[in-house]
Amino acid sequence: MRTPTRSTQSSYLLAVLLTAVPILLAFPGCTKTVEAPAASRLSIVQGNLQQAAAGTLLPTPVVLRVYTTTGTPMAGIPVSFNVVQGGGVVDPATIVSDANGEVKVKWTLGPSSQTQSVTGTAPGVDAVTLQAFGVLPGDLIIAQGNNQTAKASTALPVSIVVRVTGGSNVPIPNQTVALSVTSGGGSISPQSAVTNALGEVTVRWTLGPTVGPQQATVSAGSLGPIALSAVGN
Repeated sequence: MRTPTRSTQSSYLLAVLLTAVPILLAFPGCTKTVEAPAASRLSIVQGNLQQAAAGTLLPTPVVLRVYTTTGTPMAGIPVSFNVVQGGGVVDPATIVSDANGEVKVKWTLGPSSQTQSVTGTAPGVDAVTLQAFGVLPGDLIIAQGNNQTAKASTALPVSIVVRVTGGSNVPIPNQTVALSVTSGGGSISPQSAVTNALGEVTVRWTLGPTVGPQQATVSAGSLGPIALSAVGN
């Protein structure tokens, strides 16, 4: 009888192992299922606690980040935003997290409420709340051009600049400012204008024929009227 060589024995054992592996894997408990990472939490990266004029876009976009259960940023997760106070708008309302786990949106404040809030939500995680403050018109200021002197019936050399601001000197855009001459017989052009992004309007005042003091007034909604003065010579 021929005795198997060592090489033949090794080949036989290898064949038995290769046959047994698929059989073992077929039994429950012999395989390990690797679960996909799940979203664990939302974090505010930027854009919380801003302030701007009510009804305007906040200067800094809102950014949230989605994290996995292992604490790494997670892409591909839909995040939705809901305005809960103030009546503003978030654009887009729903967005999918990028490769850094982040979503970025623009928040336009509502027109009147001073304290405003938005929630960000994602499937399976706790919502986060962001707040902002809508600043309302509070002050009407003659920023430039008051108390000038010019020849009667001519335009003042420096334009009149009127500024509308709110708390903390925040400029208020899109406010209608009205001006009118009250003595001296001159004219202001334009007599009505809307404030720009700096909260300002610029007008020219042409004096009337009267030599001596001349006056005009300016108002903006419930603010004013306040007086402007000039002297014709």
